[in-house]
Amino acid sequence: MIAQTAEVREQHRFDVGALERYLRAHVPGFAGPLEVRQFRGGQSNPTYHLTAGAREYVLRRKPPGKLLPSAHAVDREYRVITALGRTDVPVPRTYVLCEDDAVIGTAFYLMDCVHGRVFSDPALPEATAAERPAMYDSMNDVLARLHTVDPQAVGLGDFGRPGNYFSRQIHRWTQQYRASETERFETMERLIERLPAHLPADDTTTLVHGDYRPGNLIMHPTEPPVAAVLDWELSTLGHPLGDLAYFCMPYRLGTEWDGFRGKDLKALGIPSEQEFVAAYCRRVGRAEIPDWDWYIVFAMFRLGAIAQGIMGRVIAGTANDPDARLRGERAKPLADAGWSIVQTLG
Repeated sequence: MIAQTAEVREQHRFDVGALERYLRAHVPGFAGPLEVRQFRGGQSNPTYHLTAGAREYVLRRKPPGKLLPSAHAVDREYRVITALGRTDVPVPRTYVLCEDDAVIGTAFYLMDCVHGRVFSDPALPEATAAERPAMYDSMNDVLARLHTVDPQAVGLGDFGRPGNYFSRQIHRWTQQYRASETERFETMERLIERLPAHLPADDTTTLVHGDYRPGNLIMHPTEPPVAAVLDWELSTLGHPLGDLAYFCMPYRLGTEWDGFRGKDLKALGIPSEQEFVAAYCRRVGRAEIPDWDWYIVFAMFRLGAIAQGIMGRVIAGTANDPDARLRGERAKPLADAGWSIVQTLG
């Protein structure tokens, strides 16, 4: 992971001395001098690699500037990661949450630096065909573990409102989309109208990650298992099939996002969509998934809204990802892909 860092970007710099003084006072065993670099990539919350003596840490903070309502909730990230540290869901160890903007300008939290491999492309091109089946099986297993955690038992019984998850999500992401809207996309308008009118009857509630995909997983440096799950800012109490459908979107996509269209999954060693879903269902004890395509369409709508939010940050000058404009431009293709599935449903 260290190779993925760079000098801290100008708009994300802060007073390193102030941070060092704070961590000395609040993190047992912390000893400087402190060195700070920034992770590359698409985190909406700027993420930094810290070296202090012989120890390595990761710091996640809210970005500076005007933010969308309820976005960049590092306090919620810290809470869920800390709670899951007592379960078999692999997460980094957390140390401290600072909500005092006076320290580095925005709220932040500190956690362990977990070393391993991160694959932004779900085809895992840096892995071998022999490795990929076990890697995908571990990703499946970890998702099932998360969805079988008892939120009450780990102190997260109030981490969200149980029930009506998709109705609330459609409302939320429609609002976020409108707040960042730069032009009208007819297919997005149709999805905004169609999705709430055809909600599935299943109203299961579990702890959900909200952005579960290979790019948010650290795989063991040399072995198949998931070493840590990152980027929990969208986590809440919600419907587990939202996570599953989001993870499975690449099976239905090509250039709209990082997708599998046109790729030989068998040759790559990647399970088919049906095989991945069946393995998940076995692990969580689910017999079947009626309305599966509806969940996939919802995932595309939601990712389209997220992409539009990225474009909003590009225009505002607060985007962290150097490729943010490219991702923001994918809002319309994602909405188009979702609507094309709807048209096959009749």
